[in-house]
Amino acid sequence: MFFIPYLSYMIKAVIIDDIKDARDNIRLDIETYCSDVEIIGEAEGVVTGAKAIRELKPEVVFLDIQMQDGTGFDLLDIVGDINFKVIFTTASDEYAIKAFKFSAIDYLLKPIDPDELVAAIEKIKNTKVLPKENLNLLSESIKDHKSMTRLALNTLEKILIVEIKDIVRCESSVNYTTFYFADKSRLMVTKTLKEYDDMLSPLGFIRVHQSHLINSSLVKEFIKSDGGYLMMKDGSSVPVSTRKRQAVVEALNTL
Repeated sequence: MFFIPYLSYMIKAVIIDDIKDARDNIRLDIETYCSDVEIIGEAEGVVTGAKAIRELKPEVVFLDIQMQDGTGFDLLDIVGDINFKVIFTTASDEYAIKAFKFSAIDYLLKPIDPDELVAAIEKIKNTKVLPKENLNLLSESIKDHKSMTRLALNTLEKILIVEIKDIVRCESSVNYTTFYFADKSRLMVTKTLKEYDDMLSPLGFIRVHQSHLINSSLVKEFIKSDGGYLMMKDGSSVPVSTRKRQAVVEALNTL
């Protein structure tokens, strides 16, 4: 009887970070917790990173956002054809983190949590190379974090980038959220309403009900009868919960 040995597939990866300790920590974590990942190279900046990618042809790149000689986006522009997957790493920067969320791109926060590292590796096994539109949105958002004007929405079939001003309201459906737009179109996405509440509330959106988040700039009127509800400019009506009623009135009075 012959036995065929089990051959495990190794994911080839490159680490690009301008801080040696950061590279060493990522390498150690990968060697400790990710037995199916092989580090085939490292680089400390944009120029050396682009060279390493071209020569080594990795399947995954652990890429720092800010480096001494430029940004991770500068590196991706130099490389041009992105035929590898990217796991971004970033320091604790609230604006960068917000930009990642608006762009629907995952990231690892330094110092990296081993559980999150393992989860990121598992996720990339089942995902495609990041669309250029999402990378462009992330780059724009990080450069100008004060004016988030677009949002990337993940559906089961695609990723759509929309103008935030065109979102009329969002409605919860268990672990999904349906977006309603000014042109009467709608889109169901694979995230909870709470996640979008956290992102959009600073931009003029109001959580008026456990299941409803609305764009305050597109409210037509507040009807106080029948328990209270909002008429939106697209003609839809949205209930206001008793608990949220006073806060909604106060918010609308400040517009």
